[in-house]
Amino acid sequence: MSKTKQSNSHFNEGSEKVLYRSTLYGALALAFHSPTGKTFKLLNSDTTRNFIVQAACFLETDFKENPCDDPEPLQEDRPLDFGHSAGAWVSTFSQLDLDALRGDHGRLFGHTARGTVTPYETEYGQQGLFQQPQQLANLTGFYRAFGLKVRQDERERPDHIACQLEFEEFLARKQAYALSQGDDVMLEESQRATRLFMRNHLGRFGRAFGYRLGKADSGGFLGLAGDFLFDFLTLECRRLKIEAGPTSLALRSPEEDNVPMACSSESDLVQIEG
Repeated sequence: MSKTKQSNSHFNEGSEKVLYRSTLYGALALAFHSPTGKTFKLLNSDTTRNFIVQAACFLETDFKENPCDDPEPLQEDRPLDFGHSAGAWVSTFSQLDLDALRGDHGRLFGHTARGTVTPYETEYGQQGLFQQPQQLANLTGFYRAFGLKVRQDERERPDHIACQLEFEEFLARKQAYALSQGDDVMLEESQRATRLFMRNHLGRFGRAFGYRLGKADSGGFLGLAGDFLFDFLTLECRRLKIEAGPTSLALRSPEEDNVPMACSSESDLVQIEG
């Protein structure tokens, strides 16, 4: 009986951690969506604000109390202060205005793949023209492997930062469920996917995106969201013991922009197939 209680306690503690991560992935995904009344309402709530700070402080404290042998930080990394960056970002929420947020979103991200700060992974790096469709197919394959699909009713791409954040949010929730049920197979599967997806996609370009956004909108809602994303991905890469992507990534040559769109920019970028 004591072993069962100890096991359930272990699962509950683990579930709390991954649910906190899921919350932060979801909040950041909302921030980088094309703003709508629905996403604005979700972000501009006391519950969201309080939980973001609570989750960030919990995860930072847990990481400091349980350090891992992570790869050496990159020389250009700034000191990691996750709780502070969460508080700085959340402090802008009460000043949010939907029309102003839409204007900032359009100004920074533009209406093509090459805005001031591009939110599309395959625009980063000199991987070559013919590798871009391959990367997009790889992303879609990750989603489909978990019974997910990208929406076709909006012209958006599966490499969008919000789409990738939503996928990590989903994987974290799946891990929490596996922990609560004691399902080791599901847990291992979702943990492996989290690590691979972070290494090959979100962790590879997300920090460069966050760093660019923080510089382009210093002190603004989206800029501080970029700073927070940078710190969160740094923490996640260290936790997963993978090399974090660099602060700066060159953009690919814009020779070919006819890349198929796939993923919605509205409130649910990734959906479970019906």
